[in-house]
Amino acid sequence: MESHIGRRKFLAALGGAAAAWPLVARAQQPDRIRRIAVLAPLAEDDPEMTARLAGFRRGLEKRGWSEGRNVRMDTRFAPDSNADQAQVQARELIALQPDVILAQATPLVTALQRESRLIPIVFASVADPIGSGFVASLPRPGGNITGVMLYEASVSGKWLAMLKEIAPRLERAAFVINPKTAPYYNYYLRAAESLSPSLGTKLVPSLVENSADLERTIAAFARTPNGGLLLPPDASTQVHRDLIITLAARYSLPAVYWERLFVAAGGLMSYGTDYVDIYRQAASYVDRILRGDKPADLPVQAATKFETIVNLKTAKALGLTVPSGLLVAADEVFE
Repeated sequence: MESHIGRRKFLAALGGAAAAWPLVARAQQPDRIRRIAVLAPLAEDDPEMTARLAGFRRGLEKRGWSEGRNVRMDTRFAPDSNADQAQVQARELIALQPDVILAQATPLVTALQRESRLIPIVFASVADPIGSGFVASLPRPGGNITGVMLYEASVSGKWLAMLKEIAPRLERAAFVINPKTAPYYNYYLRAAESLSPSLGTKLVPSLVENSADLERTIAAFARTPNGGLLLPPDASTQVHRDLIITLAARYSLPAVYWERLFVAAGGLMSYGTDYVDIYRQAASYVDRILRGDKPADLPVQAATKFETIVNLKTAKALGLTVPSGLLVAADEVFE
């Protein structure tokens, strides 16, 4: 009996050791490298783009993914959101057959969608994902695309109200946007047009495609007094931000932007989302997809962090007094 029990213990121990061997072997093997592609809307050396990608990497690392260990990132930059350039880069990234692609800006997501309806795509801030044909609905995207949307259209009212608050004599607001890089522009334009009468302002659609258009359009608009500029989300005007800020100063036009980087570069004020935070949010989608979830089943999220930024130095140069209510609401003030 004792010998029989001893044999059973020996076999159990042997079986346990054998079962453990594959686990040990797996633990000793390097992690499988997953491939993440990124299509970015700003230049590689743009500090804002560097910060956004750093936020994305931090979001991935928080969830156990790090470059060189278990993920590889292939990044392409399309700073002008030129349709041809974006399409070439989208095609290059799709050819790499990545596990998932991260992209920001509607034209870049559109370019990727043309190349593949199978590879998962995560967007970091698009304006109108349903109207752009990226998702069937926000709770059930239904295809290979999901991510973080930018704003509700009603944010246009906030931008107009800020302009009126800082420049009470405002009568006209130029809605400056490039329809080629912001094909969703009617999403914001219609909302702004419906709200402008209540603020005693007339909205002036100002469609531009390049720097020459910007100079000509803003100069013409400035010939009539009591005007201001409203800059909704658009990768093209983002690229030309220094020119726009210069023109606003030259013609003494108060301007409200959708993003902090304009104010940091000398623009008057902005109300918008924190893009670094959006990239961190997008990392959660990439993580879930790498772990087996399908984009079709991952609801589109709204951006969660908004900020009001004011540049006092620019306000002074324009001869404007920033109302106390706007200062109190500001998350950051440049002096």
